[in-house]
Amino acid sequence: MAFRPPDFEPLLARITAQLEEVGLAFMLIGGQAVLLHGRVRLTEDIDLTLAAGPEALPRVLDACAALGLEPLPEDVEGFVRDTFVLPARDPETAIRIDFIFSTTPYERQAIERAVRVEMGGRDVPFATAEDLILHKLFAGRARDLEDVEGVVRRAGGALDWDYLEEWAARFAEIPGREDLPDRVRGLRDAARGQV
Repeated sequence: MAFRPPDFEPLLARITAQLEEVGLAFMLIGGQAVLLHGRVRLTEDIDLTLAAGPEALPRVLDACAALGLEPLPEDVEGFVRDTFVLPARDPETAIRIDFIFSTTPYERQAIERAVRVEMGGRDVPFATAEDLILHKLFAGRARDLEDVEGVVRRAGGALDWDYLEEWAARFAEIPGREDLPDRVRGLRDAARGQV
């Protein structure tokens, strides 16, 4: 497994245990998943997608309280309603955790497909390499695209390219994401060139 700063594994195991306790399925995305599927890079936070919409906020707040996490917004309900994100901080480590609420069938399916990695006696769910690529391509920032290249370099031949192309085509129906099928084809061609 790739390098991960020592503070993260115990915290990830604790978060997993607590979210299981309140009945919330989830998967890690962002920098933590890049460390698993891509290349080593500095990450100072934890991003996770929940298999629940904002109506699950009370359960997430219960989990935060049990974990000793401090929600960051002053108006938690308003912030979650507007952004579908609850940012919180672990006061012990100063690590930020973003709880991202999901409402789409794609996100729910991606959570069901999550890869489980044993950490601190818990099976912690991470986005698959394919779903991480799709999340990063959808976000489209320069850092996200660098992360995608790292994942493809590491896992290129083992990736389910049909899955990637199918979802890229579906996401292309969203205004501003029309280029996703071309991006995925370009990545597939680059991966073939590595073999």
